[in-house]
Amino acid sequence: MAKSGKKTFGLDQFYNGSHSRVEKGLEVSLVAVVDVETEVGYGLLAEQTFDQAFCPDLTRMDYYLHHLEITRPQLPPQVRYLAVDGAYAKEPFVSGVRTLKLDVISKLRRDANLRYVFEGEQKARGAKRKYDGKVDLADPTRLSWVRELQSGVELHTAIVWHVSLKRKIRLAYVLDHRKPNKPSYAVLFSTDINQSADEIYRFYKLRFQIEFIFRDAKQFTGLSDCQARDVKKLDFHFNASFTALNLAKFDAHRQQLGQKPFVFSMASVKRQALNDHLLDTFISTLGLSPTIIKSHPNYQNLRSYGVITA
Repeated sequence: MAKSGKKTFGLDQFYNGSHSRVEKGLEVSLVAVVDVETEVGYGLLAEQTFDQAFCPDLTRMDYYLHHLEITRPQLPPQVRYLAVDGAYAKEPFVSGVRTLKLDVISKLRRDANLRYVFEGEQKARGAKRKYDGKVDLADPTRLSWVRELQSGVELHTAIVWHVSLKRKIRLAYVLDHRKPNKPSYAVLFSTDINQSADEIYRFYKLRFQIEFIFRDAKQFTGLSDCQARDVKKLDFHFNASFTALNLAKFDAHRQQLGQKPFVFSMASVKRQALNDHLLDTFISTLGLSPTIIKSHPNYQNLRSYGVITA
C-alpha cells in the first residue's frame, strides 16, 4: 500500500471487462484521444485509481472526473467530445464534464427516464408546458428517422429531456430489426443537442479504440509486466507502456503517409523490428556489405517476412 498526497493507492475491487465480473487488483484509468480521420487511439495520461476503502468520501466517478480535470489542459484544442460507456452516464459526472467545456457522448440504460420536449403552441395564461409525455424506448414511432445504417438496422433521433441528468440531450437511437420476432435497440446520446445522430453514432463507435490500446499495451509493450509497488514507479511504467505504443503508431502513420485507410498492427511492428535486428545480425556476423544487401530488391520482402500488414 502506498500513499501519494491525499490519494491512497492499492488493491481494490474493479470491473474486469474481459472476465465480465468484479475482481480485486490494480485498476488503471486512461484518458485517450482518437484521430477521427484515421480512427486510431492514442493514450494521453494513465493513472492508477485510488483505494476506496481509505477514501470513503470519494466515489470512483469522483476520481475519474478528477483524472479528466488534470488531463484537460493537455487535450488538443479541437477536442470537443468525451466518449464514455454507459456507466459514466450519471449527473455528477456529466455536469463535471460540461464544466470542463466538453460534451459527453455515452449510452443510456433501457429504463432511462426521458421526456419528450413540448414544441407546440403555449397557452396565453399559466405556466409554460415543458414536456409532451414520457419516452417509451421500446416504441420509436415518435422519433425522427435518420437513415438506414445497413440492411435491417436504422438510425433514429430526437431531442429529449433526461430527468436524472437534468438537461436536454440528443438521442441516436439504433434499431436492429433483422430478427423480426425479436428486434433490439441501443440508445446513444450526446449533451450537444446540435450534434447529428450520425456523428454521435460514429464517435461512440470510436470509443472502442481504448480497448485496443489496452490490448496492445498488455500484449506488446509490457503494461502488465511491472512488479513494482511504489506509486511513482507504477505511474512511470504505465505511461511508458502507452507512450511506446503511441510512438509505434506515429512511426507507422509516418510510413503510410498519404495512404488510406491507415492500417496499424502492433504485432507487425514488433515482427518487423525483430526482422531488422536479425538481418543486421546476419550482415554483421557474416561480414557482408550492408549497402549491397539493403539495396537488393528482395531486402524489403525479408524485412516484411511474417508481417500481418505491410
